[in-house]
Amino acid sequence: MNSTGTQSASPSLVPGSRRGKPGRPRKGDHGIFVGASISTSAHAHGDKSGDTVTNHRSSSDRKDGSSVSLTVAPIAPRLLDLNSAAQYLGVSTWTVRELSDNGILPRVRIPLPKAGELRKLLFDRQELDELVNRWKERG
Repeated sequence: MNSTGTQSASPSLVPGSRRGKPGRPRKGDHGIFVGASISTSAHAHGDKSGDTVTNHRSSSDRKDGSSVSLTVAPIAPRLLDLNSAAQYLGVSTWTVRELSDNGILPRVRIPLPKAGELRKLLFDRQELDELVNRWKERG
């Protein structure tokens, strides 16, 4: 209120703005993220396996009334980093490091310009499969 007793007009706020709302948001208040969808799927956590994109056309697009569906399958990487190789084998990262250090599991070395190499530990998925086949119990 100003000195004359009337309430002054406050500037209009942008929908979803947090201006003038200090503290923790109320339950159900998404603030500036009202229009955005927050995903808790496996893809949001870095897991890219099983992603499919489907594009459906309406029946009016085709003369015979059928619909068209396009599915894109993910490409599985051939080279796995230390964590992925450990998950793939079902062992800890330290076990994969020991297998690599002892020469049991060969590491893929990617050369870089100026006689360097990529420091990241990479392992070939096919060699991991061969290693598992050698370890299988034959009885």
